Amino acid sequence: MTIPAERLRQIANRFAELEARMASGQLEGEEFVQASRDYAELEPVAKIAAEVSAMREEIAGLNDMLSDPEMRAMAEEELASLKKQLPEAERQLAIAMLPRDAADQRPAMLEIRAGTGGDEAALFAGDLYRMYEKYAAEQGWKVEPVSVAAADVGGYKEIVANVTGTGVFAKLKFESGVHRVQRVPVTESGGRIHTSAATVAVLPEPTEVDVSIDENDLRIDIYRSSGAGGQHVNTTDSAVRITHVPTGIVVAMQDERSQHKNRDKAMKVLRARLFEKRREEAHGAEAEARKAMVGSGDRSERIRTYNFPQGRVTDHRIGLTLHKLPEVLEGAGLGELVDALIAEDEAKRLAAMDA
Repeated sequence: MTIPAERLRQIANRFAELEARMASGQLEGEEFVQASRDYAELEPVAKIAAEVSAMREEIAGLNDMLSDPEMRAMAEEELASLKKQLPEAERQLAIAMLPRDAADQRPAMLEIRAGTGGDEAALFAGDLYRMYEKYAAEQGWKVEPVSVAAADVGGYKEIVANVTGTGVFAKLKFESGVHRVQRVPVTESGGRIHTSAATVAVLPEPTEVDVSIDENDLRIDIYRSSGAGGQHVNTTDSAVRITHVPTGIVVAMQDERSQHKNRDKAMKVLRARLFEKRREEAHGAEAEARKAMVGSGDRSERIRTYNFPQGRVTDHRIGLTLHKLPEVLEGAGLGELVDALIAEDEAKRLAAMDA
């Protein structure tokens, strides 16, 4: 994809203007924050644009040298090298210029629920959570559980966690969907392979400014905690269930002994779910386009299979199979899948721009 020279000049001029504003010392408050944000977003684009411009100028200069018999051989050699490098540089620039999801740099709410398969599904949900924990550690992110419903056999019936760091949603957003596991359960005496599933949802985390919730739209129920939790369970009415009446979204929280803490956590989860719902409604056409790329992110869509007997992981959206199941579950191998999904998304969006 060839970027017009005029577009390259516009990028360079805009970046120079931002640099001058940042260096002026005259920006304060929100104006400075916005300028800093614009500068950070444009800097990588401007850097590649400058490289592309320099390559094009050098190629033009070398073409002029071809008419000089003494310089021709050297010019031809350098031209051949630059003409090989230029298309890749232009491709990288086109990728850098692709419209970004405004939520890409946000922290995310990670929700994992055991699906079909009973105890085995709960154990698999635990495996997935540990995989994301290890991947997050490699990225320098922080993972904090918000709500945990442990299963009696181990693993989780449901776990919700907050993942904070740089570019969390950009890397995890394609993990939403049904994850399927094929293996012999520890309780299976006949050695038969069972298929179980867990659902994953990754939601960008909003601020209170992004999602304003009217208290009159909420129905809040307080009740006594139940399940695992030790001596404090069933002694106080600390569990909280919040229903957002206009949308019907329900969030229940009972992990904390304090009703106040459970309410705060429930509101955080509710805000994330409302934010995602509004994003989907606002970007209906974009959501359809994304579905055609690497899946909709719908929790009902099977996206990946983890086959233990064969030691492989297959992502069905891009047809990629890795015969390194242990590495994927340890977090390190997951990066290969994440990078492939992002690359596929970029390639499809580039193709759509060219069409």
